[in-house]
Amino acid sequence: MVLRRKPASPFPSSAEALQLSAGLRVIVHSTLVGQVKPVFLKAAVLLASLVCALVPASAQNKPAKSPYIGSAVCFGCHTALSQQFFKNPHYISVATKKETPDNTGCEGCHGPARAHAESLGKKSLIIAFSDLSKKQILENCLRCHSNNLSKANIQRSIHTAADVVCNDCHSIHKSPEPRYLLAKKQNELCYGCHGSVRAQFSMPFKHRVNEGVMTCSDCHNSHGTFAPDWRMGARPRLVDQRLGNEEPCLRCHTEKRGPFVFEHASIRVEGCESCHSPHGSTNAKLLKRPVVFTMCLECHNGAGTFGRQNNGVPSQSSSHNLLDPRYQKCTTCHVRIHGSNSDPRFLR
Repeated sequence: MVLRRKPASPFPSSAEALQLSAGLRVIVHSTLVGQVKPVFLKAAVLLASLVCALVPASAQNKPAKSPYIGSAVCFGCHTALSQQFFKNPHYISVATKKETPDNTGCEGCHGPARAHAESLGKKSLIIAFSDLSKKQILENCLRCHSNNLSKANIQRSIHTAADVVCNDCHSIHKSPEPRYLLAKKQNELCYGCHGSVRAQFSMPFKHRVNEGVMTCSDCHNSHGTFAPDWRMGARPRLVDQRLGNEEPCLRCHTEKRGPFVFEHASIRVEGCESCHSPHGSTNAKLLKRPVVFTMCLECHNGAGTFGRQNNGVPSQSSSHNLLDPRYQKCTTCHVRIHGSNSDPRFLR
C-alpha cells in the first residue's frame, strides 16, 4: 500500500493566523504613531481583514463558560449529602438525564454553582434556603411542584397564610421518614403545632393515628383544599375531598355513602361532624354527647319553619317518654339513621 502525503492547505493554520494577526496589529499601531509610513496603512488593514477571515470563529470568539457545573462538583465538598442523595426523590432529575441543567440535581434548587465553586464556597453566590424569605422558599419549590393538583390551593391555604412553608415540614436532605421527605414522623410533625389534636387522639374512643393505622394526610391535605360541598361550604380545616367531592370519611365508611332514597338531611348538609368528633371523643362511636337522644334533640326539638314542608325539624312523638331508658337510644329503632332506601323514618 502506497502512503500518500496529504497536500498542504493553502490557508494558514489557526496558530499561524493568530500570530500573523498579532504582527499586523503591531504594524497598524506603528503606522498610527508615525513609526511606519502611512502608505502601508491601507495595505495593512486589507491584509488584517483577510487574516481575520481565515481565523476560525472558535479561535476568535470563545464561548462563555456555562454557569452550571453539575452535581458531581458539588459532592466534592458536600460529601455527607452525596452519600445519601441517590436515595432522595429529587435524584430522579439526575438519573433520567432528561432535565435541563437548571432543573437537575443540586442546581435545580440552589441555582447555578460555578461562581460558588470557583470562590471556594462563598455563600452569597448560591441560593441558600436559610437566607430566603418564606415567600421565596415557596416560589422556589413551586417551580417544579406546581403541576400537581394536590398543591393547586397552596397559595391560599391556611398554612401559607400562617407563614408555614415547605421546609417547615419537609427535610430535603436529612429526612428520617421513607415517604414525602418529612422532617419527622407525620403525626408528631402535626402535633408540633396542633397540640389540642394530640389530646383528642388520646381519648378513649378515637381514630387510631397514634397506633399507625391511619395518618393525618388520610383525611387532610396540608397544601390546601377546594371549597367543600358540606357544612354550607365552610372550609373545614384542610379536610380533603374524596370520591367526587365527598367527605374523606366515606373513603373508609363506604356503607354510609348512598345515595339513599330517604336521606338524613343533616348529614348531607352539615356532614358527619354534626354528630361525630372525628379525632377522638369520650363517648362511644365518637359522638359529641354521651347519650344518643340528647344528640338527636339538638335538631329534633320542633323549632323552625324551614325544610321541604316548612315545618322545621320534627320533634319526637308524644308516645316517646325520654325518661324511659327504652327511648333514650334512638338508634335502637332508627337503625338506618345515616339514610334508608325503604323507610322515611330510617326504621329499616
